[in-house]
Amino acid sequence: LLGQILDQWFESEPLKATLATDAVIGAMASPHTPGSGYVLLHHVMGELEGRRGAWGYVAGGMGALSQAIASAAAAQGAHIFAEKAVCHVLLGRDRRAQGVALQDGTEVRSKLVLSNASPQTTFLELTPQEQLPKDFVQRIQQVDTRSPVTKINVAVDRLPNFLAAPNAQDGQPLPHHQCSIHLNCEGTHLLHQAFSEAIQGHPSSRPMIELCIPSVLDPGLAPQGCHVVSLFTQYTPAELASGQPWDECAKNTYADTVFDCIEAYAPGFKASVIGRDILTPPDLERIFGLPGGNIFHGAMSLDQLYFARPVPSYSGYRSPVPGLYLCGSGAHPGGGVMGAAGRNAARVALEDFKHL
Repeated sequence: LLGQILDQWFESEPLKATLATDAVIGAMASPHTPGSGYVLLHHVMGELEGRRGAWGYVAGGMGALSQAIASAAAAQGAHIFAEKAVCHVLLGRDRRAQGVALQDGTEVRSKLVLSNASPQTTFLELTPQEQLPKDFVQRIQQVDTRSPVTKINVAVDRLPNFLAAPNAQDGQPLPHHQCSIHLNCEGTHLLHQAFSEAIQGHPSSRPMIELCIPSVLDPGLAPQGCHVVSLFTQYTPAELASGQPWDECAKNTYADTVFDCIEAYAPGFKASVIGRDILTPPDLERIFGLPGGNIFHGAMSLDQLYFARPVPSYSGYRSPVPGLYLCGSGAHPGGGVMGAAGRNAARVALEDFKHL
């Protein structure tokens, strides 16, 4: 249990709760959930420019990272088809993957196919079901994809002014504006309470909020004097109690709760808001293809990691279809913007390619 680990090392409850957020981030779990300690480890195991456990902002926004990867691939001769949805994986008579068919009818032939989509999309939607073992399909269907995350993107016309660290007279950003700011994290009991509400189908009345202001470090993201604020919030269930839909009313009601919480820490925040974009778990699934809205393509619980990711016997990036590989967050070692799953999958695919 994460709570036991934190209690061994720290005395300050706000510090323990703040550290605990990385143990439950993106997970339908509380600090008291068995195995939650691993999720914290997962988020600090890497490094950034030689600094272990460090995270960073991508200059130009997260889309700039995709563009950098695309440019590197194109420089090596790759052809990129943007806005071209895949209809299904093409299979030969020997049941090997032979490429993909696009929804416009185009067929792209290849000896190997690597899928960065979720295991559910890859094997339940894009691969002919009759070519997959029934027990494998059942395992993929049973993967836990519950997600508590609602992402809110906000445009503001001034820098948030927090009571705990008031802004400078000249209005210039201070060090805390350049970091992740954790709200409603005065104690781990608050995180557990927020989790308990979501398990019952209700959005948290005092949600966990991770607030970042990337435009402080990357001014090009917003006009001068204005800023973009990224809110990573939880817990919100994918399915609301009593069958209530995640309609505009429900979305805005939850967002108002989040903004009321921020207002308590930074008076004037609500008045500074120019616009907001609310992405609930169903929105994240519909727009980005994340099953259940899960940013990791599946829960990062101990029963869905290592040799069991995405399912036992197929944790090495290969699939029941020869020539078809899984290289996204649903493969080992799981989610996070680190590229480990893709790199590992590429090495396995290249090794197989040598023997074709």
